[in-house]
Amino acid sequence: MSTKANFKRAEITAGKRAFSMSRTTIETAFYGNNVVKQIDLKEAYRLAKAATGTIELDLPVYKPEEIGLPDDANILLFNDGETVGRFAGARVILGEKGVSEADIAKVLRDAVYHSRYKKMYHTESYIGLDKDFIIKANLLIPETYENTMYNWLLNFQYINDKYNEMYADSTPIGDEPEIFIFSDPDFKHPKFPDGLAYFDPEHNCACLLGMRYFGEHKKGTLTLAWGIANRNGYASCHGGLKRIIQKDGNKHVLGVFGLSGSGKSTLTHAKHEGKYDVTVLHDDAYIISSENGSTVALEPSYFDKTQDYPLTSPDNKFLITIQNCGVTIDEDGKKVPVTEDIRNGNGRAIKSKLWAANRVDKMEEPINTIVWLMKDHALPPVIKVEDPTLASVMGACLATKRTTAEKLAEGVDPDALVYEPYANPFRTYPLEQDYEKFKYLFEEKGVDCYIINTGHFLDKKIPKEVTIDIIERIVEGTGEFVNFGPIDTLRTIDIDGFVPDYDDTAYLELIRKQMDSRIIYVLSLEEFKGGRDKLPGDAVKALRKVASKAI
Repeated sequence: MSTKANFKRAEITAGKRAFSMSRTTIETAFYGNNVVKQIDLKEAYRLAKAATGTIELDLPVYKPEEIGLPDDANILLFNDGETVGRFAGARVILGEKGVSEADIAKVLRDAVYHSRYKKMYHTESYIGLDKDFIIKANLLIPETYENTMYNWLLNFQYINDKYNEMYADSTPIGDEPEIFIFSDPDFKHPKFPDGLAYFDPEHNCACLLGMRYFGEHKKGTLTLAWGIANRNGYASCHGGLKRIIQKDGNKHVLGVFGLSGSGKSTLTHAKHEGKYDVTVLHDDAYIISSENGSTVALEPSYFDKTQDYPLTSPDNKFLITIQNCGVTIDEDGKKVPVTEDIRNGNGRAIKSKLWAANRVDKMEEPINTIVWLMKDHALPPVIKVEDPTLASVMGACLATKRTTAEKLAEGVDPDALVYEPYANPFRTYPLEQDYEKFKYLFEEKGVDCYIINTGHFLDKKIPKEVTIDIIERIVEGTGEFVNFGPIDTLRTIDIDGFVPDYDDTAYLELIRKQMDSRIIYVLSLEEFKGGRDKLPGDAVKALRKVASKAI
């Protein structure tokens, strides 16, 4: 599947698929005489290296020629300032209750007008790495933000002959137009003092204003790509996916869903001490075909935290760029990064595709298992969900805690338990569409569902080693699952130190309380955003059935 670039003159009219007030305002900016067109990856590297404030570290990029960079490329570091995380409060999505396109378009027109005083860079990339799903995206961004442009080209697939041929061989997705994103990190508007991330998902366009953090550009692009995938027969996934082949040749494809800090990257890239042949699709963004269960990665590289990677970590060999980290001089007089979030929270880096030597861009084998990664202290380390409806709704109210990857609005408790459906806060379409797609995978395609708690069970932290052992038991089919107390649609493994006490009425009350909290959350969706994310009645019924048995 590919997007459509050009339209016949008879198609260029109001009401046609590609044209709206927002889309036309944003796309028009790309054709100004102040625009330097179609910057490629090598030129983006040269521009970023020369940009004011860039720090060229005395560390070479590993095998730069294999990822499209000059042979002498070094790792570049650039810092943003106060904001070092995404800000959900800036997201405005056309189609949601209270969003007026006419009002937003005034802001867009003003932003585009003021961009005429700047040199603007236009670059392109591909999202999706197989002819089954490969779409083109365009970014327009001002001079002085060359590092953002460079990171965007590294994060997604830069244009080259291989992918041009793949794109040409792919079947067009109806009238889905290419993605267009206009960005001006310096533009301020009194109505949006903390920035604006505006999306017109039906017309595949976005405008990012006052947003310096690269993560806004990465996830803003994925927001639109996931929307296209959803409209065209795929389940959109914010998580990791791997294929494990045991010594006897048995294959198991497993997907883990979780927000930053949940362990999805750690579990996706776990090597399991050489027990298996492990192949990685991706650790952040992919899609699942509703037709056959195959999966496609959307990005080639990895945008990872530097918190857990000290300077001496061998994984740092694969860094290409670094954001929001410190720099110092080592014993050899070389400029090197100061990682581990010493300077600020949420230090980030882009690692090349070469980090995972066992990497593929598509898996033909259908997915076998979906894991919801949660942080809910009422749950033991692992729960198997037997009922397909319950499995999907538990994903729809996936429990977690806020992370340093987010900039929180004033007054928001960073320690409060929150629900993030399917670990994807970047959805632009009704939640029911994800709910039905995942339910279909569980009910019709025989995909198994597990909940793995990567936080605390009661007051005891669940170690990473316990979690990896659980993954191995699932893959090998050696987990001895028993009923989760009185709840027969949930089963668990009794793991030493983490066995629930079902005779403890306080514990059962905690289970009921957490389920009631999910019920309240799902019911709240009937009013939230004008009911756009309302779920079918069977979702609440499945949760109430569980809550009623926790006595």
